Amino acid sequence: MATRQEFSDFLGEVELRAYKQALFAVQDEHIALDIVQDSMTKLVEKYAQKPLAELPPLFQRILQNTIRDFYRRQKSRSLWVTLFSSFLPDSDEKETGYTDIPDSLPVAQDFSNENNPGTAAERSQTLEIISKALETLSPRQREAFLLRYWEEMDISETAKIMNCSEGSVKAHCSRATHTLAALLEGKGVK
Repeated sequence: MATRQEFSDFLGEVELRAYKQALFAVQDEHIALDIVQDSMTKLVEKYAQKPLAELPPLFQRILQNTIRDFYRRQKSRSLWVTLFSSFLPDSDEKETGYTDIPDSLPVAQDFSNENNPGTAAERSQTLEIISKALETLSPRQREAFLLRYWEEMDISETAKIMNCSEGSVKAHCSRATHTLAALLEGKGVK
């Protein structure tokens, strides 16, 4: 069983990565923060008795399920808004949804070569290009890619979290890497 301090340390370690995963998925900063907070709360409430080694895959599964729940709620709300909008008088207002893409994502300023502003600026630009490229992937490809290469999970762990076969994980990752490679090469990133 993880101690309170180990739980706190674990949540501190995964917080930023989980936020960026949620932000890539929903493309809204406030909703992404809510998703991460809900996921962390569910982990603490339901799995406080689990050993520390079991927390990373459990948290990833909870995070991905919370993101899916968000999309399910949005789909249901959209249906009702569409149905009831036919009873409203015409207006100039349009439904916007959650498609606002932030101009830039927060980039960690933990550069090893702090004295060289050129290197820091180049890294920051590269990270922004990669973030924009990740947004173009389908949700399943992005999920597989982030779990495998960002969270460094193996194929079986990723398959369990995504609730699919290992072959599907491999296919999603392959498509994602090919798409990202083409997009990044087009932007001059190698």
